[in-house]
Amino acid sequence: MAGGAWPIGKRRAYVKLGQNAIVSPLYFSPSGEIVDIRTTSLFTTSLYMEYGLSNRLTTILYLPFFVRATLNEVQYRQSGRIDKGEMLNAIGDTDLSFKYSLIKDKSMLLSVTVLFGLPLGETRGGASGILQSGDGEFNQMVRVEASRSFYPKPIYVSTYLGFNNRTKNFSDDFRAGAEVGYTLRGKLTGIFKLDIIQSFFNGSTAVADNGIFSNNTEYIAPSIEIGYSLNEKFGISATAGFALSGRNILASPNLGLGLYYKFDAN
Repeated sequence: MAGGAWPIGKRRAYVKLGQNAIVSPLYFSPSGEIVDIRTTSLFTTSLYMEYGLSNRLTTILYLPFFVRATLNEVQYRQSGRIDKGEMLNAIGDTDLSFKYSLIKDKSMLLSVTVLFGLPLGETRGGASGILQSGDGEFNQMVRVEASRSFYPKPIYVSTYLGFNNRTKNFSDDFRAGAEVGYTLRGKLTGIFKLDIIQSFFNGSTAVADNGIFSNNTEYIAPSIEIGYSLNEKFGISATAGFALSGRNILASPNLGLGLYYKFDAN
């Protein structure tokens, strides 16, 4: 599995084709309450890749190359009025990162990552102009990660802290998380993750606090991931996550499937 504070290694690569889906009739409001909404769906087909520029420096690309956002049709019983369904098909906001390993080849590893969020997504799609595949702002995040393997036991743990600077009057946010993974018989890996985002609420009140890609988004979200190695190069994965609490996000599970490939470019 890729990720954590581990460098991938010079000229080694990890590529994952992923599909995520969330369908929700519920929304965490700006006050943190769960409210009913017109059912909204977001389907994201993405490419994730890590490539080792050196034994310490890894470049990372997350490219959601096809995002489908929809609003369901609604028919009102008493009036008979119909709000037609809406749909948006577009590329999503893309992340380009560079991770540098400060401490490697030790029991405890430490790395720092600089991420650039590229606003390639659509911000005003559909007939109503409220469907989105991105937030339209260029963000820069610095993230510090620490990881430890308990080899020869097939267990690892990782933690991270990050600060995300957002442009166009969006609020900056603080990020933190942890994960623990266990591999069974060298094939099946189970991972538990916890991710936290907290807004600094230092942006403009003119930026909307509603929609799929909102300002002042917050959440505490556990998730699980199961990965299975088909052979030394290929594997499959499945993920499921849900926000225990939040603001300005959909309040339903996010499910994902992936197919990954590891190879040496030497």
